[in-house]
Amino acid sequence: MLDNLTQRLSGVIKNLRGQARLTENNIQDALREVRMALLEADVALPVVKELAASVKQAALGQEVIGNLNPGQAFIGVVHKELTRLMGEHNDALNLTTTPPAVILMAGLQGAGKTTTCGKLAKLLREQNKKKVLLVSCDIYRPAAIEQLRTLAKQLDIDFFTSDISQKPQDIALTALDFARKHHHDVLIVDTAGRLAIDEAMMAEIKQLHASLKPIETLFVVDAMTGQDAVNTAKAFGEALPLTGIILTKLDGDSRGGAALSVRQITGKPIKFIGVSEKPNGLEAFHPERMASRILGMGDVLSLLEEAQRGVDQGEAEKLAKKMQTGKGFDLNDFKMQFVQMRKMGGMSALMDKLPAQLSQAAADSKVDDKSINRLEGIINSMTPLERSKPELIKASRKRRIAEGAGVKVMHVNQLLNQFEQTQKMMKMFSKGGGMAKMMRSMAGKLPGMR
Repeated sequence: MLDNLTQRLSGVIKNLRGQARLTENNIQDALREVRMALLEADVALPVVKELAASVKQAALGQEVIGNLNPGQAFIGVVHKELTRLMGEHNDALNLTTTPPAVILMAGLQGAGKTTTCGKLAKLLREQNKKKVLLVSCDIYRPAAIEQLRTLAKQLDIDFFTSDISQKPQDIALTALDFARKHHHDVLIVDTAGRLAIDEAMMAEIKQLHASLKPIETLFVVDAMTGQDAVNTAKAFGEALPLTGIILTKLDGDSRGGAALSVRQITGKPIKFIGVSEKPNGLEAFHPERMASRILGMGDVLSLLEEAQRGVDQGEAEKLAKKMQTGKGFDLNDFKMQFVQMRKMGGMSALMDKLPAQLSQAAADSKVDDKSINRLEGIINSMTPLERSKPELIKASRKRRIAEGAGVKVMHVNQLLNQFEQTQKMMKMFSKGGGMAKMMRSMAGKLPGMR
């Protein structure tokens, strides 16, 4: 996410760290690089100018000039101004109304609106404990209704059936009546998109808005469209009383400037961001956390929240006991770590939230979802006895396991070596002063991985 911008800004800060102290001259040089990095990331020009001016004003203040740690001082100023630019804090959904709370989704075709409806429904059910009903009013795009129906079935979310012979307004009002009668907390209404803004689309969605009186009207916009995303959001904001924006596809190769521009240009808060195609790939947008990610500082708070939601607490407690005693940790436990990681979005999602140095260490060690899947496949090829007693795995067993997993014997050896390293670290952890020893032994690498 925003990798190019992060790398450019990290370079600016690295150069400042080589300076003895902050001066007007090196602040001007750093700001020139920041402006170039932001423009390359497709951040809107007015936003770049405002950010540069506010950073300059703050950096030239008495509390920063002459600071003996220029890199830290400058990054603190940039972090504060980036956070302010993106909205200071998270704007949560407002669902305080007589049920069902209606959420109207708007946006152009191809922005990921329909899949975002499914992700939002899943998030509201799991995090807010809401009973959600999905309905599609898109009677124009082939198979749009079927797409949402299939998604609802996969996610086990209630779906209101409609067809292309009906009028969008009739579908929406009938779904609203159904939601009331069946005690749904939230009704999410997917609307038709177009390849570009046109009068017919705007007239239809205005009519839907007037009929449904939604408490939330969210505009779904593709971050990969760059500055066009901001212009489109602005046009929709002028036509509809938008309450928020959802930025999708921030996991792609986009330069991501829309994330920095859209709040300032439209005046509408970013409420969620799409960070993967997976059903759980929708996150609440926190400006201060996004600023930390952009500046290579990671997002540990979001990582902890995902761990609390995705990790099996019972399994975590069992593992904690084994760490305390230093006994009983076997290949079943080793495999469970991979399963828990997958629930948190996989290695790529984890790396995205790690501080830049740790993320780079993971990348250098070539630890990715593919290699983790291979490790899990090797363990799956073992017998229950072999998993509980890895010391039994000798040459003939290694050949059988490798053949069963479709890998080479060297890959089985690598897994066993990684398991032994993890086991040793857990033994260190169980002894007095173990954490310090473990940190020294890691030497900047992820536990159990090369």
